[in-house]
Amino acid sequence: MSIEVKNLSKFYGEQAAVNDISFSIKKGEIVGFLGPNGAGKSTTMKILTGFIPSTKGQVQICGMEVDVDALETRKKIGYLPENNPLYLDMYVREYLEFVGNIYKVPNLKQRVNEMIQQVGLEVEQNKKIGMLSKGYRQRVGLAQAIIHDPEVLILDEPTTGLDPNQLVEIRELIKRIGKSKTVMLSTHIMQEVSAICDRVIIIKQGKIVADDKAEDLQFEENKQVVYVEFEGDFSKNQLKKMSGITTVENVGENSWLIESDNSLDLRKFMAQFAQKNNLLVLTLRKEEKTLEEVFKELTK
Repeated sequence: MSIEVKNLSKFYGEQAAVNDISFSIKKGEIVGFLGPNGAGKSTTMKILTGFIPSTKGQVQICGMEVDVDALETRKKIGYLPENNPLYLDMYVREYLEFVGNIYKVPNLKQRVNEMIQQVGLEVEQNKKIGMLSKGYRQRVGLAQAIIHDPEVLILDEPTTGLDPNQLVEIRELIKRIGKSKTVMLSTHIMQEVSAICDRVIIIKQGKIVADDKAEDLQFEENKQVVYVEFEGDFSKNQLKKMSGITTVENVGENSWLIESDNSLDLRKFMAQFAQKNNLLVLTLRKEEKTLEEVFKELTK
């Protein structure tokens, strides 16, 4: 495993920022690390990257323990912190060369050129960082995180401040990086998680409350809901009498939300019901929870 966390805790006095969490992430996996503000996301990421020590538990990066092989594990990690600290008086290219020298990156000028092109900084490369927009500063932060070609990439709110076009570009970049590396990212943008993450870990008050694929979190076993809109006359009781139907809710003049207690495809039964009662089906779709709704339920 590229990241292995066992019984990790971090206490500030008697306050638990992280409370006995365990998870692992393998190479080539992109994992969304979600939670409300104050849940322990940034604290966990800082422990993984060696910025702060844990109170107890074990963290391994590429088989090495962070608190034992601190320098070696940091060489394996690319880190973009939440507040993206940069030297604002340095020029973009100058800063990337500075970071590359710290990591002793070979063929540094060529590597800097690659990073500038990869994150889309060509137009701004000759400016001071302090002159850049927030979105372009994020790109500089991402470039410094990957300039030494790390095996593990930890990104804390990597798309903060990006416009819609930049969002798409950076997401595609993260997806490309994730094919050969381990990526762990935190975000409050649920569409971002659905778009790029293979798996989701949700943390609440320092404890993990969910760890699964996004689509599996959105699926409720033994429960199904469909939205259907009919044209024609019938009674609510006719729908309620159907086998397996548990709830029938009128949500519009001819619109209904219908819930069953089994995994049978309700859409088929709605089509048969319409045919039997001489109804025209105007709309018929399966209703699924959004990741945002799942997140709210698990963290409220």
